[in-house]
Amino acid sequence: MKKFFLFIALSLHCFFNYSTFGQSPGPDTVKTGIYITSIHDIDFKQKEYSVNFWLWLKYKNPEFDFVQNLEVPQAKTVVKSFSTVDTTDGQIYILMKLQCVMKNSWRIENFPFDRQTMRISIENSQFDSESLVFAADTVGKNFDPRFTLRGWSIDSFAVSTGVKAYETTFGDPSLDIPHTEYSTFKVKIGMHRDAFGLFWKMFLGMYVAFLIAYVCFYIHTDIIDARFGLSVGALFAVIGNKYIIDSALPESVTFTLVDTLHGITLFFILAVITATAYTQMLIKKNKIRKAFKFDMIAAQILLSVYIIFNIYYIVQAGKG
Repeated sequence: MKKFFLFIALSLHCFFNYSTFGQSPGPDTVKTGIYITSIHDIDFKQKEYSVNFWLWLKYKNPEFDFVQNLEVPQAKTVVKSFSTVDTTDGQIYILMKLQCVMKNSWRIENFPFDRQTMRISIENSQFDSESLVFAADTVGKNFDPRFTLRGWSIDSFAVSTGVKAYETTFGDPSLDIPHTEYSTFKVKIGMHRDAFGLFWKMFLGMYVAFLIAYVCFYIHTDIIDARFGLSVGALFAVIGNKYIIDSALPESVTFTLVDTLHGITLFFILAVITATAYTQMLIKKNKIRKAFKFDMIAAQILLSVYIIFNIYYIVQAGKG
């Protein structure tokens, strides 16, 4: 009987050993948290912004060495201004403060009523997802609620983890397929601009130029040269205003709100010049009363349609 039970025990031992044979242990978990203290120096032209934040990581495998192997893929520059390493109870705790200049593709279709998304991701440059996975530490807040980026408001702040694939072997001959996956810790920040002050600062010159052209309807028909001169001057003023605004924005292949409003203004100033030319033709035919009536009707129609178009496109941009 003892031999029988011994045989059963050996069989079960062999069975469990066989079932687990060849299975590699799962990847180690790195619990990661972030606390952003500042977002500043937003530069649309250079497609970048600066961010300061605290980052902490908790893990057990000393080979990970995040002090040396930490990678921020979207960063142009990364400066570690402070870091501490604490090892207690077989666990490694790293706290560091980073100052990063981040790349970003700005969406300027609705500028200056734009909404932007800023992304930060963290990886380990030495260990892939088979050895290391991130887990988000979501206790507490992730940014200082007292910190305000002037002119902007934070709509959302999301922290998550995932896997980023690289279609390459990085020169590793043991890999047959050019595909490597690295675990990543991701931060996504949604922001919108408080834009009405900036809007008037940028477009006031354009609207004044249009009003100068519009006033031509109320200049006496005997001074037709002055009417043409003011309209053409307003046309060049709008073009100059557009070039000034474009110089602060990145190149875009899409038609932006800036392009739309300047295009509408240029079209209506051209309409004023065309109406003035028609008025001059009527005066040469000695139809002065008809010319005056045409000026008054054209002035009201052009101003009304111009205001409606502007309100429509501005409201649409604000909703977007």
